[in-house]
Amino acid sequence: MEANMSEAKSGGDIKLFTLNTNRPLAEKIAAAINIPLSPSTISTFADGEIAISIDESVRGDEIYVIQSVSDPVNSSFMQVMIMVDALRRASAGEINVVLPYYGYARSDRKARSREPITAKLVANFLQIDGVDRVLTLDLHADQVQGFFNIPVDHLLGAPLLAKYFYTNDLLDNVVVVAPDHAGVSRARNFAELLKAPIAIIDNRSEDQFDPEPDSVIGSVAGKRAVLVDDMIDTADRMSVSANILKSAGAADVYAVATHAVFSGNAAQTLSESQLKKVIVTDSIVVPEEKQFDQLEVISVADLMGEAIMRIHNNQPVDELFISKQNPDVKLR
Repeated sequence: MEANMSEAKSGGDIKLFTLNTNRPLAEKIAAAINIPLSPSTISTFADGEIAISIDESVRGDEIYVIQSVSDPVNSSFMQVMIMVDALRRASAGEINVVLPYYGYARSDRKARSREPITAKLVANFLQIDGVDRVLTLDLHADQVQGFFNIPVDHLLGAPLLAKYFYTNDLLDNVVVVAPDHAGVSRARNFAELLKAPIAIIDNRSEDQFDPEPDSVIGSVAGKRAVLVDDMIDTADRMSVSANILKSAGAADVYAVATHAVFSGNAAQTLSESQLKKVIVTDSIVVPEEKQFDQLEVISVADLMGEAIMRIHNNQPVDELFISKQNPDVKLR
């Protein structure tokens, strides 16, 4: 993908910076749009404080800072805040933050009394810091986009993940499964991309750490069941869901999620589960020690790179929501 400057915004150069949590993805994005990563130095004092310096002039430039707010979440977010502050004080023309994974997005509402809405707090921090735009991927809840008073481009990983099933000829006898009632809309969109029916695991447990489903709504017997979620964290829910789908007669069970959070023993849980494949993106780095035989990782570099260039060239991003395999489906 070549950078097209013919309709670009007026002003300085476009520059990409990356921080520590997902340099491999940032390097792929840079290669996809043929723009090198600009240099910066990130260091840590003995007490854990973060220091960042920008190693070239950014005066008047259009900046994209790439960082997944993933483990270690708090340090990752502080890196973003400090980098943006450094860029603003260096007279950057426009500061765009690219968050392939938006940490704290699960805290999008007050589920109980006296709880914070941390996703909104993160939005406030970014705006106070001087961010002009946010580009992100598969927010846990769409309403997080509305927490901002600046433009937010919210990309979807579903078309890329669905492509896996087209490429590997896995479309016959498929049923897409929501792991709980909250995931029905996401499952329905994915089912439309695969032209498949949906089923729902009737999970009525109020304890997210003990997700014991009661039954399956819909037919899965003899079918290739595809569990769809936005992220896999501890993997307990995915493992339990795979068990109940197999008990209900599913021939094979696949797990699909954009964000491979993989906390704690998640990789071991998934590797020992009844899942035939676990398909995720590289929005979060999966270190070697958390990789396992069933894992398939699909890169979002081209998607995010094209979004960056469309923003730069003042072009709409809605075409990025269309599946090339099933262009009639409108996800947005």
